[in-house]
Amino acid sequence: MNHSAVRKAYIAAILNTLIIGFSFVFVKIALQSVNSLDMLAYRFTASFAAIMILVLLGKVKLNLCWKEVATIVPLAVLYPGLFFAFQTFGLVTVSASEAGIIQAAVPIFTMIFASYWLKEHSTWQQKIALLLSVSGLVYIFAMKGVNVGNTSLSGILLVFLSVLSLAGYNVAARKRTRKYGVMDVTFIMTSFGFVVFNSMAIFQHIAAGTTWNVLQPLTDPMFLLSILYLGVLSSLMTAYLTNYALSKLEAVKVSVFTQLGTLVTMGAGVIILHESLQLYHLIGAGLIIVGVLGVNIPLRQRERAGTIKKQA
Repeated sequence: MNHSAVRKAYIAAILNTLIIGFSFVFVKIALQSVNSLDMLAYRFTASFAAIMILVLLGKVKLNLCWKEVATIVPLAVLYPGLFFAFQTFGLVTVSASEAGIIQAAVPIFTMIFASYWLKEHSTWQQKIALLLSVSGLVYIFAMKGVNVGNTSLSGILLVFLSVLSLAGYNVAARKRTRKYGVMDVTFIMTSFGFVVFNSMAIFQHIAAGTTWNVLQPLTDPMFLLSILYLGVLSSLMTAYLTNYALSKLEAVKVSVFTQLGTLVTMGAGVIILHESLQLYHLIGAGLIIVGVLGVNIPLRQRERAGTIKKQA
């Protein structure tokens, strides 16, 4: 693989991290008007509308047949389907800090799954660097304080299942995006999220007798802004960026970049929400950055060595 493609993949992973990092600010805004399930429905409605506009305008060309759709759908079941479903319902009884600690295990399971199914074996340096990155994230959340008072075993299990879903997606997407077009995979994922989460939200409102309240949040400009960010950038764009990065880089290298999202979120909280920045934030951030660099640098070294041998 040429250096230009690798460079673009790293840029995609970094942009993905930045978008996701700022998304938590907009999630907080959106949740002031709707519940978690309605937010997912609105989020993927905006994503689906955006990609359909691009398709109708001819800006995006799809090359899909029913056989390929059937092959890609299981990927969409893992993410966004199972990941968001498990995470949303798990957070009912699990605090954000606890969920953050559990979610830190995503790169670890991605490494394990990738080693078994993709035969992508990691070096000892990468394993140690990954543990450093995970420990930095766990340290930040632990220092913030973990409240286990209302935690249930079922909630922890659901969040853990969301971790396995995302790790499984990272590995499955790595294989699919090398076989099918990145935009084709992104389109199926977005369409699946649109159908599934809107169906769940509609059934919830019918059962509660609140169907007519569905459109009420649309009168709030800040809610609209947050949903556009979450739907167009933090769902559609990040799906494309992640799939593109996975088509060029090993699964664990892309997965570990998610840890940097916490640093972006901290920065957004300080700048936008005027939250305080503590010493433990900086210590944890240092561990995460060292870990991410440690996981990704060996690839460049090997590629550079391989290039020198070829030139010789």
